[in-house]
Amino acid sequence: MLKLPELPDCFYQNQPSLICPSSPTPKHSLYLSNLDDQKFLRFSIKYLYLFKKSISLDILKYSLSNVLVHYYPLAGRLRASTEVDQKLEIDCNGEGAVFAEAFMDITAEEFLELSKKPNKSWRKLMYKVEAQSFLDIPPLVVQVTNLRCGGMILCTAINHCVCDGIGTSQFLHAWAQITAKPNLDLAIAPLHTRHGLKPRNPSEITFTHPEYVRNTPRENGHLDIDINHYLQSQPLVPSSLTFTTSHIIHLKRQCVPSLKCTAFEALASHTWRSWVRALDLSPSLNVKLLFSVNVRKRLIPEIQQGYYGNGFVLGCAQTSARDLVASNMCYGVKLVQQAKSSLTDDYVRSMIDLLEDKSVKTDLSMSLVISQWSKLGLEDVDFGEGKPLHMGPLSSDIYCLFLPVIGDFEAVRVQVSVPESVHEKFEYYMKECLGKEANGDANIGYHMEENGFC
Repeated sequence: MLKLPELPDCFYQNQPSLICPSSPTPKHSLYLSNLDDQKFLRFSIKYLYLFKKSISLDILKYSLSNVLVHYYPLAGRLRASTEVDQKLEIDCNGEGAVFAEAFMDITAEEFLELSKKPNKSWRKLMYKVEAQSFLDIPPLVVQVTNLRCGGMILCTAINHCVCDGIGTSQFLHAWAQITAKPNLDLAIAPLHTRHGLKPRNPSEITFTHPEYVRNTPRENGHLDIDINHYLQSQPLVPSSLTFTTSHIIHLKRQCVPSLKCTAFEALASHTWRSWVRALDLSPSLNVKLLFSVNVRKRLIPEIQQGYYGNGFVLGCAQTSARDLVASNMCYGVKLVQQAKSSLTDDYVRSMIDLLEDKSVKTDLSMSLVISQWSKLGLEDVDFGEGKPLHMGPLSSDIYCLFLPVIGDFEAVRVQVSVPESVHEKFEYYMKECLGKEANGDANIGYHMEENGFC
């Protein structure tokens, strides 16, 4: 397997501390919606920020204690509901967030050289909480690592059952604002309650919801084909490809003039198709693309500004591997558009009702999952010493991330881990449609018109 350069070890002078809200906060149980406590989301979103200049640890701890007054559920603890089986809730007890401080003998410039693709050694940058289960890990864990050059790396692990991407961005901007401008009111006041996303009584499941499948026992030893299990069993290699504004315009032009599409629709379709081609799946297989869609403004009434819980659902495009690979760009784009347009208030309410059945799970068996981190403002977080030099995930996974590119709002970095055996093929297909400019490789696009793939 390709050997990636490793980071040096972190040095911890002190044990991590618990940062509690700086003033008393409400003590109660916070209901989590069916969108919040899906088993699919029972993990922490782990961000990595590289800053050129560090902030005093005392200042960061003080501002964190202040922002936790506003976002007090992040200082609580997840627990199983005593009223509903397999349901989670937050015990808002003010116990505090974990804050670890470390030093690493590396400069910001050296890290930037290594940051083109994440590797397992990056996990050193996030303190690992020893816990028996997911519920025992505090909803917010922070590690600040000071660097030899005077810069710092900030890593945060925020429980996905508490916040979605928009919510985490809102929280991080609030923390940064209180650090840099402590006398200003928060730009957005957090909305804690999740009752607007409660299921109906009685339930009204009026759609088929291909995003989900019931977790039923397999019969007579029958093994379903499961791409997800296959991928998890393989040696994986991270792929990280930057699509500039001109690359994205080039992709969108594949559909003009017959079809207008957004940058996301074009890039999601292209990534899905490249992934299916690289894995060389059986033509008859039904493959799915699951992608996050913010539904805050799709619901009736709309979810109010400041809501930081999970206000997204998964759109689902599906087709046979044969049709996806053999068709042009427009085919996949239309499937993505149809999936997005189906996410009406009625559809989302039906989905919330469906998730009352705890045997229902996200269908990952034949799916590529894309989560969009770009356009959330994550790369603009500024604690007072400037915006980050780098922002991204702590690690790479089989779930695909569309990441922001520092200094280019319209550009997108596509990151996903694929089996080592198909890594080169996947990157070739991803670059194939971009012509000679793709990543500076003059030979990358010569098959484009000849094979009719774009």
